Amino acid sequence: MTRALQSLRMVFFPADGKGIPVGVFVIIVAFMVLVAGLAPLLAPVDPNTQNLMGRLKPPGTVARGTLFVLGSDELGRDLLSRLMYGARVSLSVAFLSVLLSGLVGTVLGMVAGYKRGWVETVIMRVVDIFLSIPAILLAIITVAVLGPGFVNVILVLALTRWPRYARVAYGQTLSVANMPYVRLSTAMGASWVRILALHIFPNIIAALSVVATLEFGLMVLFEAGLSFLGLGVQPPTASWGAMLSVGRNYVSNAWWIATFPGICLFLLVLSVNLIGDRLSDYLNPKSR
Repeated sequence: MTRALQSLRMVFFPADGKGIPVGVFVIIVAFMVLVAGLAPLLAPVDPNTQNLMGRLKPPGTVARGTLFVLGSDELGRDLLSRLMYGARVSLSVAFLSVLLSGLVGTVLGMVAGYKRGWVETVIMRVVDIFLSIPAILLAIITVAVLGPGFVNVILVLALTRWPRYARVAYGQTLSVANMPYVRLSTAMGASWVRILALHIFPNIIAALSVVATLEFGLMVLFEAGLSFLGLGVQPPTASWGAMLSVGRNYVSNAWWIATFPGICLFLLVLSVNLIGDRLSDYLNPKSR
């Protein structure tokens, strides 16, 4: 346990002291996850409670006994509470879509890289077809067909991003499949499912973890983009993208509605991307 903690400290808090330690961004992400998980306990008021006498109040204003720490929106709803609940939506959609797309893409990529032949041809040509279509365009079209909603957004994002994992898993499997221990397991009669699960997957999980980290930030942006267009989680559920969409109409007289969700999105995506870059450098011996 102590050795694992020391390894994590070396990865995210390097001793060279150059620049901002990536661990700072790990703390930012952890803080957002904590706030999202404890939103029902931390939120000052219900995020959907309207206070028409407190519409478009700037940060620090008190209206009808409610303190709007970060201001209120066009319906008098507390912006801080909606930011907390919006974090739950963004993080949940990103995590579940990364998990689902990673599972599907990894399995198909490993099967294609190990089985080869017609299986490889079919899977990788399907991957090429999906990669030839702009991801956001495919997501918009699919959501328009299936309809908006929390579950549908997760399915759509997983559908558009699984080829990325399939590509990485395929390439990594090709490099591992010819290793002596894999050939020995095959000669001893081990099934291909057992070989993939016990011998190949543990050796490619590092590369897949980097992809998943970078994809997480992208999923946050995709969810916000779909919500911004009205194709994501539907009102009155709080969502950072939907808050940005509303806030653009009030930039001149209520800048806080769009500014604070934008800052949260910026910090989350920046932090996740920097963490992914640091993991990539650490797990790639050639970059050390």
